[in-house]
Amino acid sequence: QVQLVESGGGLVQPGGSLRLSCAASGIIFNIYTMGWYRQAPGKQRELVATITSGGFINNADSVKGRCTISRDNAKNTVYLQMSSLKPDDTAVYYCNGKYSGRNYWGQGTQVTVSS
Repeated sequence: QVQLVESGGGLVQPGGSLRLSCAASGIIFNIYTMGWYRQAPGKQRELVATITSGGFINNADSVKGRCTISRDNAKNTVYLQMSSLKPDDTAVYYCNGKYSGRNYWGQGTQVTVSS
């Protein structure tokens, strides 16, 4: 049974930082491309960042310079370090794992940026 469990979301003031974590189980983690996506109210789910098994990173333009994705294969965990957060970053953040046609999602963690 595949599980992707996100944690680390919450309420943060504009300009603040958060680190999201996603713990994976039931997959051979180190071969998967892992990623973070987000969905704001009334909007489509969009890419935040992905990291391949080889460590290649792709960031959305909207978060470049503010978000860093990383992975710890020994812990089967992918992280998203976010800084200089803006109200527009408010969304549910989802963890994703992809490999060879397999595509798994976590349940999401809410990030709210507000004063």
